[in-house]
Parts: sequence; C-alpha cells; structure tokens
Amino acid sequence: MMKYRIYIVFMSIVLAIVACKEAPENEIKPDVEKAAVEKPIHVQFAVYYLPKPTVNPIPVLQKIVQNTFTDLTVVERVPDKVTKPIVLVRLEAEVQKRYAAPSIKSLKYFAQGIESTEAEALQASDQALILDFVFPNDTVLSSIKTANKVAFTIAKVTEGILWDEQSRQIFSVDAWQQKRINLWVETYPDLSNHTTIHAYQSGEYVRAITLGMAKFGLPDVTVENFSWSSNKGVGNLINLLSQALLEGQQFIVPGDFDLNLHQIKNRKIREEQVASLLSQATGIAKLALVKGRREEGDPDNNLLEITPSRHPGKDRHAQLDALLTALFGAEDSITYIKHTDELEAASQKVKAQLPALAETFNKGLPPGEFLQFKAPFPTPKGGSEWMWVEVTRWQGGDITGLLKNEPFNIPELHAGQIVTVKQADVFDYIRQYADGTREGNETGVIIQKMQKK
Repeated sequence: MMKYRIYIVFMSIVLAIVACKEAPENEIKPDVEKAAVEKPIHVQFAVYYLPKPTVNPIPVLQKIVQNTFTDLTVVERVPDKVTKPIVLVRLEAEVQKRYAAPSIKSLKYFAQGIESTEAEALQASDQALILDFVFPNDTVLSSIKTANKVAFTIAKVTEGILWDEQSRQIFSVDAWQQKRINLWVETYPDLSNHTTIHAYQSGEYVRAITLGMAKFGLPDVTVENFSWSSNKGVGNLINLLSQALLEGQQFIVPGDFDLNLHQIKNRKIREEQVASLLSQATGIAKLALVKGRREEGDPDNNLLEITPSRHPGKDRHAQLDALLTALFGAEDSITYIKHTDELEAASQKVKAQLPALAETFNKGLPPGEFLQFKAPFPTPKGGSEWMWVEVTRWQGGDITGLLKNEPFNIPELHAGQIVTVKQADVFDYIRQYADGTREGNETGVIIQKMQKK
C-alpha cells in the first residue's frame, strides 16, 4: 500500500467538470513526453474484512469471473506481453503488517459511505483480498468498467469494504456501486468519481495534485502556488484537464494547450458547466503545460503541471486569476459610501483583534483555512478603493497577500497579484474555516443595511 501525507486534506470539487476542444495534431518531437502512457496499465483494488471473511474469497472470485466476466482471466503471474485483461488475486493474512487500512484520522478525508463503527473495525482488520488488474492501454475504458464491477461483486458477496490503491480512497459497497458503476452512463465517465485531488500547504501557498489517473494510463495533474480561496476554481481546472486527457485530447509536454468547455464529450457535464458560467467567462483557458515537479507522497506516475503563463498578469498569481476568470467567469461590483460613525466603530473592534489574529496566523492555520483583510488602495484621482486581500505573510506591521478583487479605478492593479498593506490600514477581516463557515465582515453587514435605506 502506498503511503500518503498525513497533512493532506481531501478537496471536494462541487462544480461540474469541464473539458476541452479537439486540439490540432501536434508533431511529436524527440525527447518530448506524450500525455498518455502506452505500456500495460496496472490497477490495484482491495477488499478489507472486519476482521476476516466468512468464506475463502479466492474461489468465490474465480467463479464470479468465470461465470460473469468472461473478458477477464485470473492468472498467477503477469506474462511478458499483456494482450488481454487479467487479474492476479491474493489473500493478505497479515494486514496490520503488510497492508494496513487508513487510520481513523485519514478516514475523515478519504472514506466514502463508511460508518464510524466500520472505521473502528477497519483498524483491527485481519485479512484483505488484493486484486491486481493488468490490461492493455487500448482497452482502458472497458477494462476499468470490468475491474470496478468485479471488485464490487466480490466485496458484496463476501461482505467487505473496498479500497482503491491509486486514488487512496476507501468505500462502502453501496458508495462504490453508486460512484464507480451507476454514474458511469456515457462513453466517458465523470473522471472525478474515479480519482481524487489532494491539496495541501506548501510554503506560503498551496499545491494540489490528482491521485488515480494512472488507472486510465494518464499522468497525474498538479497546480502549484495558489491560495486556499482559489481551491474550488483550481480543482475544477485540474478536473477540466484530466477530463480532456480521458476524452482523448492529444498534446505534448512541454507545450501550449487550449481548453474549451463547450466541446466536452460528456453531455451531462458539459450542459451543467455551461449553465454555471459567470459574467466575463469565455469558457476557454489557455494553458502552458510542463513536466510536473515531484514531492514526497506523490503518486508513482508521470506528472503534468498546469501553468498560467499564457494569461496576462504582473505575476503568476495574477495570471492564474486571469485564467480562472476567462474560463469560469467572475463577478465584482463597486459600492460608493461615506464612512459613518457606526462603520468606524466596527472597524476599531476589528483592529483590536488583529494582534491575536496575527499570532494565530503565524502559528499556522489548519489546511483549507484562510484570512482576508479589507484595506484601502489609493486611486489615481485621489481617494481610496477598498478591496480584499488574502493573507499569505504577516511580518510585524506589514501584511502581504493576494488581491481578491478586480479594481475599478486603479489600472495598474489586477485581481490575483501580490500586494502589501499596512496592518494599521486594515478595515475589516473575514476568517474562513475549512468547512466553509466564516466569521467577520461586520462592516459589510452595515454597508448592506446602508444601501437598503
């Protein structure tokens, strides 16, 4: 079993996946990687028992394959040349030493449909049935379908819990059936049901990476150096490219690639995504793809990094913001107000909380949590435009972060770029927790009341 970072959090992508247009054929040059892997594909699933199976699952599995899945062959070893789908089966009798289930803490992020009693029982599992599927690259969709059904059937018959080694997720039988089998109704499945994304703090910013793409003979996808508030948009961007790979888009690495969500082949996903677009959206993202940088805990697979360098911006963060805005759209508005005594009083309460917030921030916020401050930026004609900044560094009285609004009256500033503000100038704050709940923004509530008068 592969190890995983204990500080990773699972990022749940709630918007529909998008995909890209057919790319023109590119000349494959020497020493340049193709997106897809051409060698045989290896997929490992497992069935954990609580603590042991009531019957020997191997003969049961052999009978299931023989009677129902005739395109699959049970073998004892992988042949030198794989020409058809095969599966190797073994019963691991020393689970705690050789194939331990995820910890209770990890199950909070990686479990699908697992009850708390089952999570506890998993910690004492004595046996697990290991299923190693191997199949030719050109049979990937049909073979993955078969592998999912075989794993589901044996787990249901022998009353086990399912583990996906590549995506590092564990499922109840019902959750597996729903996500991995029932929802696959078109030629190309919703890939997010078969993979996952891990996002975690890496220095001042966040790094995200897919897990499970190797099952489809494809590279795992990464994005570096973004902020937690961009988590959802970056996750959708990653799924966008992953879906494009699955649907057969061909390109070389390194290289430029245009994504167009209007030409996704999965109809349900395409229609839902188009309906969710905000203003300013073009539905197209211009990506620059490079070979991904490897970190400890990454999957043992080729890595493909998305970079935003083809979009405008004074730094990488502004370019990423421009990319996400072009693809999905964004909404910004400006409100002209006079500072009242009530607003000033609310702001003074915020300033009194800043020393404690600084201490909390510099000790390290939990994964997925972030702080935003409202601060003034001078306009060319005088006055100030008050905008939100997501904090990435807080040293003394200086706060550095990413501008979260597109300015209306300051041409040299753009959303997403790195800015620095003074702690003394902070007017309000928002603290967003990993579960999506928020505190702060009391001045925003006051401004809304002022607008209604």
